Amino acid sequence: MPDYHDDLRLAHVLADAADAATMGRFKALDLQVETKPDMTPVSEADKAAEELVRGQLQRARPRDAILGEEYGIEGTGPRRWVVDPIDGTKNYVRGVPVWATLISLMEAGEGGYQPVVGVVSAPALGRRWWAAKGSGAFTGRSLTSATRLQVSKVARLQDASFAYSSLSGWEEQGRLDGFLDLTRACWRTRGYGDFWPYMMVAEGSVDLCAEPELSLWDMAANAIVVTEAGGRFTGLDGTPGPHSGNAAASNGLLHDEMLAYLTGR
Repeated sequence: MPDYHDDLRLAHVLADAADAATMGRFKALDLQVETKPDMTPVSEADKAAEELVRGQLQRARPRDAILGEEYGIEGTGPRRWVVDPIDGTKNYVRGVPVWATLISLMEAGEGGYQPVVGVVSAPALGRRWWAAKGSGAFTGRSLTSATRLQVSKVARLQDASFAYSSLSGWEEQGRLDGFLDLTRACWRTRGYGDFWPYMMVAEGSVDLCAEPELSLWDMAANAIVVTEAGGRFTGLDGTPGPHSGNAAASNGLLHDEMLAYLTGR
């Protein structure tokens, strides 16, 4: 199996640079915020962080392609870095500390591009999570000061904690009834949102989570962290990986039950 240690180290360096840029403008009174065509916000910090990451990647990995939320795709080839400079921009612009920079390396293989490295850095929470294919998933302050992640062993929905982002997306897709039935079947539900529930699935503090509409940059880093922690990450259609336009993550034991509720099967 390929060794992704150097790529993982680089991803941490990129996350350090992004953290400095985003924290420098977090809660700034003069933060500039625009509305994108899809009616979602983008701040000057989103753009600055992605520009920083792109600049460093172009120097360190000039042959690799880069896909980012704010500036699209650049380059071609079998390796592609995928960047969400601030996942949770709505939180960021309101001063809520639940947001993160997501950085993933994807490689071409069977079934298209799949994540092989992922770093999720949430500096306002003082947390970072990461994984590399075949090497496990970890959380901590650095590569040398880390705790290995392991999903929970909860095997019954009535004992499970389920996390989600909001109700509106499920309603818009006509999936609200199944979603509500799932919340009723679970022991506990919480609307943490964005990257955080996926990291809690990887840590074993939440057992399952799902979102009805997402982009690749929202999912790539989360997917490898969850799977390397022993969990499952699929689309609502059950397809493994981050390519379905939506996501479901779990400890694996509850995955099929969750999908049955959310898809009405």
